[in-house]
Amino acid sequence: MRKIEKRGIFCLILAALLGVGLALFCFRFVADGGDWASFPSNRHLYDSEGRLKGGVILDRDGDVLSQPAEDGAGRDYYPDADVRKATLHAVGDQAGNIGAGAQTAFADKLSGYNLITGAYSPLGNGNYLYLTIDAYLNNIAYQALGGMNGTVGVYNYKTGEILCMVSTPTFDPANPPTIDPDDPAWDGVYVNRLLSANSIPGSIFKVVTLNAAIENIPDLFSRHWTCTGSVEVGGDAVTCPYAHGELDIENALAVSCNGVFGQLAVELGGKTMQKYTDAAGLTTAIKVDGVQTSKGSFNFEGSDNQLAWAGVGQGQDAMCPINMMLYMGAIANGGKAAMPRLIEKTSTDYGLPTGFYFAHKSSALIDEKTAGTIADMMHNNVIETYGQDRFPGMDICAKSGTAEIGADKSPNAWFTGFLRDDATPYAFIVLVEQGGGGSSVAGTVASKVLSAAVEKGY
Repeated sequence: MRKIEKRGIFCLILAALLGVGLALFCFRFVADGGDWASFPSNRHLYDSEGRLKGGVILDRDGDVLSQPAEDGAGRDYYPDADVRKATLHAVGDQAGNIGAGAQTAFADKLSGYNLITGAYSPLGNGNYLYLTIDAYLNNIAYQALGGMNGTVGVYNYKTGEILCMVSTPTFDPANPPTIDPDDPAWDGVYVNRLLSANSIPGSIFKVVTLNAAIENIPDLFSRHWTCTGSVEVGGDAVTCPYAHGELDIENALAVSCNGVFGQLAVELGGKTMQKYTDAAGLTTAIKVDGVQTSKGSFNFEGSDNQLAWAGVGQGQDAMCPINMMLYMGAIANGGKAAMPRLIEKTSTDYGLPTGFYFAHKSSALIDEKTAGTIADMMHNNVIETYGQDRFPGMDICAKSGTAEIGADKSPNAWFTGFLRDDATPYAFIVLVEQGGGGSSVAGTVASKVLSAAVEKGY
């Protein structure tokens, strides 16, 4: 009898494990079935050279960016070569080297996969996938970069729609070149610099240090400093490009004084700096319609001098540009912003929707009152330093950055911020690698792109 009982218990355990395994498989099938079906070895969806057979990619205006070639060999792209280059990292390449491109990242949505018929679509040759980007605006950004490496991002912080996403270096996907991996001209060509690359932020990070200082130093706005061009912090110098003279905190942000913000970082301490950097979302990977971005890293340990340089965005600081763009959106929007997204809609070739895509808000990245104060100070930057005439008709708030990346290299140029306008609620970020001055170089790129975006009024 006992043997029968033991065997019965054993059988029940096996049945329970089988049930758990079946439930797990069903869950994974629903959650990941599209990824399984769109694996490049599936010859129903890919040709012998690994090129996706079906699906049409369009921009927000309905311009076709990529579709199956009429002769069935590979894919056709937008007629203009510059537009193809400007949208490469959003669309992807035929070989699938750009993992964050739509042809790879959204292959399941393009193929027509569903839970009932799988990857077989009897009603057509894949789906239509509309991206949130505008090919026209991407081309404006690509031209504005003028052959320099970097990235430009613009998004609507109310809806989350990424309107512009350009990464360079780039190439023409219709005529892909032979790329030598040892050639520095092609360094990071397959990487989407807006989503997947970390860079030293330079002075645009001072907005985070300012956030911490406003909320932890009660007399911040009554303080005054004298910048002589250099100040000793932790036994070594923290330098500025030139002597800024007498400053209050608003002037210190406008002229981007390293000495003031380095001293504030040391006064706040490493733990507080880390807390506010984490709260700003700069050390967290986010997902853009399932595409995971790179995660930033900051080091506020070490000597006081190292902490001071970290507080002005130098040292071992590194962040992903889209995270800073999201933070800018949160400052503009009272502490929270819509999470960035790339998919506008998907449908069959008969126009039937195959998915629904909505705006989702971020967690609180900054206190609402502090956000309003910082926004006013960033607008003052434009009035006092960058030049409002460069941004005609825009209520713009911005911060420039010039990030040192090595003694033998020109610094990276940054420009980031947002527009305070319900009709054009755009946050933006521009990085020009080894571009030199943040305001002069990256700010000029931002001016051209924002002028085009405001004129079109998405």
